[in-house]
Amino acid sequence: MGKSIRTTSKTQTTTNSTPATFKAGDSVLCPSVGNGTYTLAKKSKDCLTINIGNVECLYRADGRAYHDDCYALPQLFHDTPANRQAIATLYSGNQTNQRAVIDITEADDNEVILMSAFELSDIACDLESAAVVISDIGKLLALIHYEKIEPHVAISMARLTHDTTETWHELLQSQLGSIKETLAMTRYGKEGK
Repeated sequence: MGKSIRTTSKTQTTTNSTPATFKAGDSVLCPSVGNGTYTLAKKSKDCLTINIGNVECLYRADGRAYHDDCYALPQLFHDTPANRQAIATLYSGNQTNQRAVIDITEADDNEVILMSAFELSDIACDLESAAVVISDIGKLLALIHYEKIEPHVAISMARLTHDTTETWHELLQSQLGSIKETLAMTRYGKEGK
């Protein structure tokens, strides 16, 4: 088990029990984008942006990514000395005792994305499940081709297969959208424009 950080009543700071809210003009920190300070701009009634070069990052007033409902926690933090220190610790590598980083990059990689093992596992599970569904569909089509299934059963199975493929198409498109959103912040996202 990893080492935990302990606080005592002498070092503990009070926390606000209400979630932070953000508005256009706020100076914010966004560790998923970088270790700088950014100014929020208003995109629409319920959408705020951070513009970094020609990349636009979208957020809600609660600090969560705008188009990605899988983020339960905020991605933005108000620019305060305490938040700056926490993010500086994140970027300085002073937390090596708390976070294991597995680096699979090549020596010539000059741009990398840090991703949690949970997110990578989520992507792997989706891909594995989609592969199983595709294999099952292939087996069903083989049974139909070799006339091993009655026509009325084939019709029912085709309907179920259609519903399944539509569901998996939506799920994989959502996962792909998240990946493309992350890649948009890299040179690969800039090259495609």
